[in-house]
Amino acid sequence: MFRDRKDAGKHLANQLLRYRDQSENLVVLAIPRGGLPIGKIIARSLGAPLDVVLSKKLGHPRNREFAIGAVSPESFILTDEGAASREYIESEISRIRKKLAADAIRYRHGRPPVDLTGKIVVIVDDGIATGNTILATARLVYGQNPLKTVVAIPVASPTALQKLQNSEYIDEVVCLSTPRYFQAVGQFYDSFEQVTDEEAIELLDRSNQEWTA
Repeated sequence: MFRDRKDAGKHLANQLLRYRDQSENLVVLAIPRGGLPIGKIIARSLGAPLDVVLSKKLGHPRNREFAIGAVSPESFILTDEGAASREYIESEISRIRKKLAADAIRYRHGRPPVDLTGKIVVIVDDGIATGNTILATARLVYGQNPLKTVVAIPVASPTALQKLQNSEYIDEVVCLSTPRYFQAVGQFYDSFEQVTDEEAIELLDRSNQEWTA
């Protein structure tokens, strides 16, 4: 369906052009690392600053890929209260926050995070399978009092899209495609190579240089 993330970003940016006139009140938040190539294109198209969502999913103890919550440097939320013991959750929060502290240094180089208060926040990723991680992320963003939260993704499973559309923390969902037979995000890209930390950081740096120029 998409050649690569750049192709998906261009198509997605076209669906968000109505926000270009509100660029002074707009922030694009990309979920590392796969969301950065798409987020950079959208931020450039809309004339908005790009930042990263420095939060990570809190995985189920028997399947770390299945999110039962999310952790940010300032807070955490659980989407499944009874899925794990308190000891496991506290240990994971501590481990994840150490990783986030290192990520903040690498990604932002000492820059403060973009203030989301009163802003239209567009959360971007390269696709959504279950929706649990981005739902947890939206709840964390909601706690920073944005004016509006928009989730923009090229592709999502029908179940995940329904979760997003029913969320009280998300005001709008822009999704280009919801294939019926959905196994993994990568199956809808001709090229879906892993984005390295170095590539993601370079994309964020270049986007900020363009925006401040």
